[in-house]
Amino acid sequence: MFFFIGGIQPKTKRISNTPRVCPFCGHYGACRERVDYYLSLFFIPIFPVRQGAAFFRCERCNSIFYDEGGTGATSAKQCRHCGRELSGDFAFCPYCGKRTEY
Repeated sequence: MFFFIGGIQPKTKRISNTPRVCPFCGHYGACRERVDYYLSLFFIPIFPVRQGAAFFRCERCNSIFYDEGGTGATSAKQCRHCGRELSGDFAFCPYCGKRTEY
């Protein structure tokens, strides 16, 4: 018998090393990143399947925020760790499992 282990795997890629100020903690160390999805075979990324939207991640507090029209902050219904939209008052994010309080 021979088994293939494969699938789609996310990989975070740093787009720019130019730091910006984080609106959550005030640290000057938020860099532009993007999550790309790769087809992988035996846990080795083979080729890119899809590119994600660009976002900023703070190196100190690990917050994620988007620069939409120069505002530089996320809406109140978004997880600060994974950036996904939240539909209610959750204490923990249902996608990444981390605490959602700011």
